[in-house]
Formats: sequence, structure tokens, C-alpha cells
Amino acid sequence: MNRAYPSTLLENAVDELSALPGVGRKTALRLSLYLLRREPEYAERLGTALQALRRDVKYCRTCHNICDTDLCDICADTSRDHSTVCVVENVKDVMTVENTAQFRGLYHVLGGIISPIDGIGPADLEIDSLVKRVAEGEVREVVLALSTTMEGDTTNFFIYRKLSAYPVRVTVIARGVSIGDELEYADEVTLGRSILNRVEFNDAI
Repeated sequence: MNRAYPSTLLENAVDELSALPGVGRKTALRLSLYLLRREPEYAERLGTALQALRRDVKYCRTCHNICDTDLCDICADTSRDHSTVCVVENVKDVMTVENTAQFRGLYHVLGGIISPIDGIGPADLEIDSLVKRVAEGEVREVVLALSTTMEGDTTNFFIYRKLSAYPVRVTVIARGVSIGDELEYADEVTLGRSILNRVEFNDAI
């Protein structure tokens, strides 16, 4: 019987690696063969790092960013503006905004955006915890920095309505980020300017 791989162990490794997003079977095979060429200790360190990531990573009790402790470094930083909260879709967006060096407030990670077609509703996101943060009174501005897609705009409007009962300023990043763009693909200069030139949400709709 003809086999696509000379080793079942190699095939198993390719199967697991190709399950990662953006990794096809050819890339998975190349990575597997690379691991075979490296010293055994490298594969052991990689395996240990991945196991520790899955087992020990935490989510900040305040903003839901990933961290190593119960409170992330950004929320724990007293030099940052705790009265301004930037709402983003995911952890990668936090890193994207941080790379602009144009925002010195805190963050709130929703964990997604409202998308009925994907079965994601408001209850599946960290919106209630955002409202709770605002209700506590320290937050004076909420910056909506979601992707400029239909789903992102829907989520923006839902959050705006939820916060309308509170004395908080709700702004949205300027449309320097093109309509339909995912935030993570915006260049840092454009995104930085969009944050600096944010406008009242009411004026953006």
C-alpha cells in the first residue's frame, strides 16, 4: 500500500501542525522536517513552551487581555490614564494599538464582535463587564477601536446604546482606517492618527 509519508509519526505531526490557522500541509511538512533537523532539546523546549502557554496563561480580571498574573501589566501601570478605555476585538488588537505608541489609556478586550451569521451575540462578548467598569465611575471616555466592518459597526452601536445611560464620552477612531478593514492589518502610522483624531460616536453615524 502506498503511503504519502514514510513515517506515521511524521504524518501525525503534519496533521497537528496543519490544523493551525494559515498553515497548510506543505508548510506543516516543512516545519516537521525542520524540527527533525534541530537538536532534540529544541523540540522539547517548544513542547514545554506550548504546554505552559495553554496551561498557565491567564486573562486579566479587568480588561481580559492575556497575562501571566491576575492583573495585566497595562492595567497595573499607574502612569497610564485609567479614565480612558480603548475597546478592541481581541488580544492581537491590543498589541497593534500599543505599537502605535499613541494611546496611554487602558483597554477592554471584547473577545470578538457581534456576528449573527457566526452565531455570536452580545452575551458571548465581554460587553457587560465593560458596562460594569463604566458604572464604577472612574472611566470618563470609551474609545471604540473595532474593525470598520459591518459587524464592527454593529458592535460599536450596541455598546454606544448600552453606555448611553452613563455620563461617559464615547468616541470612535477616525476613518483613516478604510471601511471594511480589519484593525490588525492597518499600518501603525494610520492607526495612530486614527486614534489621535478620534471623534464623538454620535458624529460618526
